[in-house]
Amino acid sequence: MADITRRLGWRHLRGAPTAHVRHHRSGRLAHDGPGLSFWYRSLTATLSEVPVDDRELAMTFHARTSDFQDVAVQATVTYRIVDPGVAATRLDFSIDPDTGSWRGAPLEQLGSLLTETAQQHALDVLARTTLAAALVDGVASVRERIAGGLGAEPRLPATGIEVVAVRVVALRPEPEVERALRTPAREQIQQEADKATYERRAVAVERERAIAENELASQIELARREEQLVDQRGTNARREAEEHAAADAVRAGAEAARTVRLAEAEGSRVVQLAKAEATAAREVGEARAAAQAAWLRVHGDVDVATLHALTGTRLAENLPRIDSLTVSPDVLTGLLARLGNGAVGRPEQ
Repeated sequence: MADITRRLGWRHLRGAPTAHVRHHRSGRLAHDGPGLSFWYRSLTATLSEVPVDDRELAMTFHARTSDFQDVAVQATVTYRIVDPGVAATRLDFSIDPDTGSWRGAPLEQLGSLLTETAQQHALDVLARTTLAAALVDGVASVRERIAGGLGAEPRLPATGIEVVAVRVVALRPEPEVERALRTPAREQIQQEADKATYERRAVAVERERAIAENELASQIELARREEQLVDQRGTNARREAEEHAAADAVRAGAEAARTVRLAEAEGSRVVQLAKAEATAAREVGEARAAAQAAWLRVHGDVDVATLHALTGTRLAENLPRIDSLTVSPDVLTGLLARLGNGAVGRPEQ
């Protein structure tokens, strides 16, 4: 929109570089071009402002495919006004000289023209296409058909309009149909996901099995080595026991030989000692016998009284020690009587 300033009944317009301004004063063209700036009187001036920049027009319309399915087409058309003079004569781009706003809605008219033209060509191509084909390849075909149709539309150049680009954003079926169409794809995706999950689990199980087999093989190898170790230890223990037994046998043999030698030496010594003792005993016995015989011979020649005296002496030697002796009269009388009888009965020599 143009920038208009008021000064004492005069108006000053300052246009934008992207807006083409046409100023008619009293029916004659006074100013014509983009980005103008000038003074004018509002009572005698007729102003038109035509945008010359690229404009984006978003459009949405419904179409029906060959299998009688409704689809929503979302497209964007980029256009520009290349001949502002023609466009100003074909469409109402006049502005209020006091406010600078458009008196009508020229861009809406232009949008309706482009939308209806594009819709006509899109409906034409979708009416001969099935829903499945439209969803797969419909975007490119619809875009090409709309671009070709707008380029060949004679009214657009006659209005001073040039189509720069056409973009088809999406072709969407009705929500129920879209959900129905998504179901097989979702099922397929879910199946692929499940398959991938199963394969991943299978790989995991296979890896776990391989790990378990490796662990089992390691345990078996360890058990085998432990068995070898036990056998080796047993062999070593047996060898050590045999060596100890051999050493013990050698020591026992040596000890037995030494014992035998000691026993033999001791036996010979004992025999000699026994012989010596026997000889000494025999000699002692012989001496005692000789002494006894001599004693008997000596006593055989002695009288009985002497023998009694000797017997009493020997008896007294063998009696225990007597500290005190008390002789009663009766005992003394008996002893004296015995002594007397003995003296009477002894023969005279």
